[in-house]
Amino acid sequence: MKRLALAVLLASPAGAADLLIHGGPILTMVGDRPQTVAAVVVAGGRIAFAGPLAEARRVAGPGTPPLDLKGRTLIPGLVDAHSHLMMAVDLARRVNVSGAPVGSVASIADLVAKLAEGEARLKIAPDEWLVGWGYDASLLSDKRDLNRRDLDTRFPGRPVLVMHVSGHGAVLNSAGLAAIGVTPDSKAPEGGLINREADGRTPNGQLWESALMLAGPALKPPPRAQRLQNLAAVQRLYAQNGYTLANDGFSNIADLDLLEASAAQGRLVLDVVALPSFVDFKRWAGNPAYPFGQWQGRLKLQGIKITQDGSPQGRTAYMSVPYQHGGPNGQENWRAQGIQPYAAFLATARAASSLGLQLFIHANGDAAMDDVINAVDTLKLPADHRTIVIHSQVQRPDQLPRYAALGITPSYFTNHTFFWGDVHRSNFGEERAAHISPIKSAMALGLHASNHSDFIVTPLDPMFILWTSMARTTRSGFVLGPNQRLDAWAGLKALTINPAWAYREEGRRGSIEAGKLADFTLLSANPLTTPVARIRGIKVVGTMKEGRFVWEADR
Repeated sequence: MKRLALAVLLASPAGAADLLIHGGPILTMVGDRPQTVAAVVVAGGRIAFAGPLAEARRVAGPGTPPLDLKGRTLIPGLVDAHSHLMMAVDLARRVNVSGAPVGSVASIADLVAKLAEGEARLKIAPDEWLVGWGYDASLLSDKRDLNRRDLDTRFPGRPVLVMHVSGHGAVLNSAGLAAIGVTPDSKAPEGGLINREADGRTPNGQLWESALMLAGPALKPPPRAQRLQNLAAVQRLYAQNGYTLANDGFSNIADLDLLEASAAQGRLVLDVVALPSFVDFKRWAGNPAYPFGQWQGRLKLQGIKITQDGSPQGRTAYMSVPYQHGGPNGQENWRAQGIQPYAAFLATARAASSLGLQLFIHANGDAAMDDVINAVDTLKLPADHRTIVIHSQVQRPDQLPRYAALGITPSYFTNHTFFWGDVHRSNFGEERAAHISPIKSAMALGLHASNHSDFIVTPLDPMFILWTSMARTTRSGFVLGPNQRLDAWAGLKALTINPAWAYREEGRRGSIEAGKLADFTLLSANPLTTPVARIRGIKVVGTMKEGRFVWEADR
């Protein structure tokens, strides 16, 4: 009856369709097994029909413009489960010091040279901070961490900060430490680390977790006009990677204000879900200027983002069992710590949930996940609370049934298996490392597990994410956790309908069904018929928002 009603509506002149799409595989992402249709009809920015081509032609009526896929594959518009849109906006005057495949840095000397090249290219003023991003000690031929002395040699006078690839730490030179007032007598804020030299007093330049907030002056965003210009460029980057909904996974007040202004001015080409930071909770909680759970143009504030630990590759993820090689400053029996003590974390979660806010909690280590499990159990949240644990990386097998019983849902980060899988094997041993991002086990329990890039930590490239979920191959070629490998259909669900569910958007997007937004991603090949080894070679060739191309590759 629904199809008939739509057909009658669209057959009338007032209800003429906008587009008839056919000519290639169309993956609906409906159900647990692959389902395809031959054609899709778009009307008024929504999907009016998805099914057989002959029926689609009748529904669309004569004169409806066709879009011939020419063998390309159509899937629902990709839904970004977790990234940092606004961090990307602020990269314009920062230097990429990443290792392969994101950058070319392979040694400390390379890193310093890259900073120097960026200093000249960007014309950094003498009193301006020089900031690098993407530093990853695990890729350096020096086989050690960067420290202040490495930076002092080339930059003795100007302040320099180099952000760790995880976003959870940074290395400053001596001028940078002096500029933010870090001295041998400085105490790290609760949940943070100021690493020291061998004398146990002198800061070695490395700041981790909440101590990174001390470096606020170095990370001051560019002027508003520049940020608005950058936002347009960053949205193009998301569109080029097939995303029709982008996420800002840790929004401060300035970010929220800029996004709200951009939405009001029609500057958002893609839909954006923002998660306001727990750090600014008192500033936005209950403030009518920041309404939650409703679209303001193309912007929605979905829930609170709470960060409860750090990064496993940086050895600041909060673990129940010590790291095998100690802490980031040589600490023995090192398990790291929660960003907030459990009592404070519980209080934050209680305050947010009492306002009806959905909880999005960063937890990489199993001890941090225990905090989440215990808090949800204690708070007795409503049945459909949809608490999302971002990353859920070093997860114990016993925690997944607790997630399922309590309604906790993981958003995994399978790119870790490639980028840092070998590091995790060293840090945690083979057995624990093999259970990194146990996405197949989670899905087997009925959890709507999603998968993400954590951009700018790893690239947005969705087919690379899909490949890591299917291959789980490390940089060295080792298969990490073969029993957690997904097939292509499940891997695509983790990039479409499952993150839509996490944002309470499953009724509007994430699958190709009548009534949903006509948001689509066009791929150069069909992932369902592509060998795993070639999945990462599939290209996004077009992105459509509500039936219109917002990006299309040159034909």
